[in-house]
Amino acid sequence: MSNIIILISAFCTGGMVFCLFKLLFDVIIKLSSADLDSDTQFNHQELSLLLKLGLPFSRIFRYWTRKGAFSEQQEILQQKLNMAGLSYVIDSGDFLALKIYHYVLGVVVFLLTIFVGHALIGFILGVLLMFYPGLYLSSIIKKRHLEIMKALPNMLDLLTLSVEAGKDFVSALRDILAKRRPDALSEEFSQVFQEIQLGRNRSEALRDMAKRAGQADLTSVLNAIIQAEELGVSIAELLRIQGDMLRNKRFSLAEKLANEAPVKIIFPIVLFIFPAVMIILFGPIIMQAINMF
Repeated sequence: MSNIIILISAFCTGGMVFCLFKLLFDVIIKLSSADLDSDTQFNHQELSLLLKLGLPFSRIFRYWTRKGAFSEQQEILQQKLNMAGLSYVIDSGDFLALKIYHYVLGVVVFLLTIFVGHALIGFILGVLLMFYPGLYLSSIIKKRHLEIMKALPNMLDLLTLSVEAGKDFVSALRDILAKRRPDALSEEFSQVFQEIQLGRNRSEALRDMAKRAGQADLTSVLNAIIQAEELGVSIAELLRIQGDMLRNKRFSLAEKLANEAPVKIIFPIVLFIFPAVMIILFGPIIMQAINMF
């Protein structure tokens, strides 16, 4: 009877602890999303769960990031946030404070694990926590640039067909964006379209888009469009040429990755598959030899 009572008590205690942690987690998520700009219709990127959890605590370091000594770091971070599509989610000052918080957290974790006798594990965890924000931001930028590179040729084809059908560039862009599924390239062109609607010069909006996205292929295409507009060259023919060039470049990249696949697969084969096969083939023979001798 006493064992049943202990089991029920442990179950109730575990449920209570789970509910408390769930409540704390929901509160932290709400606090971390309180500063997010939800009015924008361009951005579909979000911070990772680990960064969201650290965002409320990183406000402690927000005072130091406002100093002039961090102005250069904030400019670099702001450019990276623009390239990652996170500029509507968090500004450079908050992200810098988040990086400082992760540095401090990594040092604290390392010191705590030293006291419990697991310095190596603490060192690895501390290093991962320190560099996690920067690695996360770099991975988002790389993923976004790859998404833009894949979508750009099809976007140029649609623009070419629309312009050749008699539409101007802005009208063609509006119709394409209305029917296109949201992705990184659509977000960037949507912002350009809204800026043009508000009265901004088209060349300036395209230049800012190239600077904001930071993707080499997109920058080349936008510079060509700007030059064609300034020189009075046919945009339709230019878009067709750029689309063909980018599609050929994408096919070349796909062939290169396909050719690299056999070389890359050698390492997992040698490290994981080959030892398992050797154990299966020669394991019984070795065991029989050991038993015989």
